[in-house]
Amino acid sequence: MQIVDSHCHINFDELHKRLPDILANAKLNEVSHMLCVSVNLEDYPQVKALADEYSHIFASVGVHPCYEDVREPSAEELVEIGQDDNIVAIGETGLDYFRIEDQDMTWQRDRFKRHISAAKTLNKPLIIHTRSAAEDTMRILKEEGADQCRGVMHCFAEDWEVAKQALDLGFYISLSGIVTFKSATNVQEVARKCPIDRVLVETDSPYLAPVPLRGKMNEPANVRHTAQFVADLRGISLEDLAAQTTDNFFELFPAKR
Repeated sequence: MQIVDSHCHINFDELHKRLPDILANAKLNEVSHMLCVSVNLEDYPQVKALADEYSHIFASVGVHPCYEDVREPSAEELVEIGQDDNIVAIGETGLDYFRIEDQDMTWQRDRFKRHISAAKTLNKPLIIHTRSAAEDTMRILKEEGADQCRGVMHCFAEDWEVAKQALDLGFYISLSGIVTFKSATNVQEVARKCPIDRVLVETDSPYLAPVPLRGKMNEPANVRHTAQFVADLRGISLEDLAAQTTDNFFELFPAKR
């Protein structure tokens, strides 16, 4: 059996300092591949170094919408960096209006559009972060032609209506530990209804550890818990869910098994 953690941040200090153990735990839990996702250009070299050193780790390049005091990427720079074969996606990018009151978020939307432009130029998928901004996120994806490059709605926490809009654009839905939370009934509905060939699983580690590890530091090995939960929701075996989501990952991302 193989499971892919489609979104993690193992370059973050709290995981990177334990990297040998992190990778060993992943292997023990049959997590065969992982995508280490960029959140800013300053730390991108660490992400790239992991993908260069380990054949089962892939990387992305992008600047997270919550990072304000960082180097702003141009579409041209993202394209230049993203041409590397180990860079399989652009992002994470998107919109995050959480805890934002009466602020002009034009800068987030402009940054988002540059990422979409780069992904279209490279024909590489987008990794989308959206929080408290689903309407604007989906509108911009449609207006900017993101269906041309597709992508994934990472750490999906919206309802089925938003999921359907994403699916209509050719996007995949990635389920994190949130789906295991008792209160996440909307996400559980999405996990049941989403076409099986569009489902991915992820940790978003070091955040959002799934039940029964909620509240602890997350790591790629724990994606197995999320995969088991989703399999149970859908009434299929963990082996079948793992095989399908692994196939889905390599269908979406230009990565070599």
